Amino acid sequence: MPQKLTSQQNKYLRSLAHRLKPLVLIGKNGLTAEVIASVDAALEKHELIKVKFIEHKEKEQKKQLVDTICRQTQCFRAGLIGHTAILYRQATKVALRKIKLPGDPAS
Repeated sequence: MPQKLTSQQNKYLRSLAHRLKPLVLIGKNGLTAEVIASVDAALEKHELIKVKFIEHKEKEQKKQLVDTICRQTQCFRAGLIGHTAILYRQATKVALRKIKLPGDPAS
């Protein structure tokens, strides 16, 4: 797992995420333990997910929430477009790994 995603890797992940539907919705209650658990489980199963903000928050507020999610689930933010965040974390089980990042020989 890389320490940080390169711009090329972010672009690649955003292109893969284009066809995905949001798996986790964040509403007026914000980040709860259930939301973090849902993100964690979705990342383990899918590696690349979209998280949608239902409540219209300021861009800076959304960035802070996504950064908090990333810290708590040890994932990377591949993008934040409008009300949708794209998150990536390599599956811990080798058999579940579906995504090979460009320029990363370890993935």
